Amino acid sequence: MTRNLSVRPDRIAADIEALAEITDPDRPWTRRAFTPRFLQGRAWVDRAFRAAGLETRIDAAGNLIGRRAGRREGLGTIVVGSHTDTVPDGGRYDGIAGVVAGLEIARALADRGIALDHDLEVIDCLAEEVSIFGVSCIGSRAAAGVLPAAWLERSAESITLAEGIASVGGDPGVLESAKRDDISAFLELHIEQGPVLEREKLDVGIVTAIAGITRIEVEVAGRADHAGTTPMDARADALVAAAGIVLAVREIAIDLAGRGDGHFAATVGEFSIEPGAANVVPSSARLLIDARAEARGLMETFLEALSARCRTAETPGIIVGPPRVLSDNPPTPSDPALLDEITAACDGLDVRHRRMASGAGHDMAWFARIAPAAMVFVPCRGGRSHAPDEWADSDAIALGAEVLLETILRLDRRASNGGTTWDAS
Repeated sequence: MTRNLSVRPDRIAADIEALAEITDPDRPWTRRAFTPRFLQGRAWVDRAFRAAGLETRIDAAGNLIGRRAGRREGLGTIVVGSHTDTVPDGGRYDGIAGVVAGLEIARALADRGIALDHDLEVIDCLAEEVSIFGVSCIGSRAAAGVLPAAWLERSAESITLAEGIASVGGDPGVLESAKRDDISAFLELHIEQGPVLEREKLDVGIVTAIAGITRIEVEVAGRADHAGTTPMDARADALVAAAGIVLAVREIAIDLAGRGDGHFAATVGEFSIEPGAANVVPSSARLLIDARAEARGLMETFLEALSARCRTAETPGIIVGPPRVLSDNPPTPSDPALLDEITAACDGLDVRHRRMASGAGHDMAWFARIAPAAMVFVPCRGGRSHAPDEWADSDAIALGAEVLLETILRLDRRASNGGTTWDAS
C-alpha cells in the first residue's frame, strides 16, 4: 500500500545507517554505554537533534535531551524516547529505531510548520542495556527518581558508575535534579524483538504492558555414586530429578500462555550440576528460572504450580528445595487513555494493529512511574534481536513513527481544546 506520510523513510534509513557505522571494529553492531564509541554516537545524535531544530542538553543522569518549545506554558512535556546504546554484537535497531523515530517526528513537525502547544522532547536514555556495571536503564531510572544511590559506587574497568555518568556529560553530584515532574505523556517506539507482528502481517503492536520479571532458584540434592557400578534402581540422581523440573517449567508455562489471560513465558536460563564428572552420578543441581508475566495473577499461579511440582519431584534420596525468589519485579501496565489515543491514530491512518504485551524490559517501564506512558512495536525480520542480523525495514519504522506523530497531534489538540492530555482517573 502506498502511503502519504509526514515522516520520511529515507531519512530514517540514513540516520540508522549513520549510527550503525559507529561501531567497534569487527563487532557489528556494538556501541556500549560508557565507551568512546558510545560518545561518538552521542555526538552524532546531538548534531542531528540540533539540525532538526531541537535545543539539546544532557541532564544530571547522562540522558541526552532534544527540546522543542511549545506555545503554551503549563501543559507539560510530551516525550518520545528510547536509547542508542547496544548489547555486544547486538543489532542496529534495538533502541536506535525509537530515538530516530523521535528525531524524524521533530523534523516532520518542522516540515509541516506545526507548532505544538506542548513542549516536545526527544530523549536518548543512558544505558538501557545491561552496562559494564551490571545494571540497566540507568537514565530512565534516574528520570523516575528511583536510581539507587548505592549504584553510583559500583565499579567496573577501573571506574565507578558515578565517574561513568560524568564521562558522558552528566553530574552525579546532583542526580536528584534528573527526576522529572513535568511529563504529560511518554511514548516509545521499539522493534518488537519477536515474530508476532511479522507472522500476523501487522504494521504496529500497541503495547499493553511491560511484563513483570521474576527470577527463581531451585536446588536439588541427591547422592554421588559411581556411574558404572551403581545399579540404575539404586541411584539418587539429582540431574534426573532436575530434568523433570525443567520439563515441568515448560509445561506450566505453555498452559499459562495458552489461557488467554495475557503474556507469559518461563525459561530455565542457568543450569549447573555437581560434581560434574562423566563417571559420577550427579549429587546436586541448580536451576535459575526467568519467568515473565503480563498479569500478576499469572505469576502467582506459576509459583504455586512450580512449588507443587518441586514437592512431587522428591523421591527416596532426592531432596528438592522450595523455589526461592531471587528478584521480583511486577508488571508495568501502559496508560489506558494513551492506548486508546494510539489505537485511534492507527485507525485513522488505516494501520493494521493489535494489542500485545512486551516480554522484554524497556525505558518506558520507568517513565510509567512518573507519567502516563505507552509504546508501539514495529515488526523486525524473523523476530530476531540482540544479534548482528537484527533488521527492521525503514518503511515499517516510518509507519510506527507516523502513528506516534498522529498520537502527539491528538494529545496536543485535546489539551488545546481545554481537555486534559490523558484521563488521570
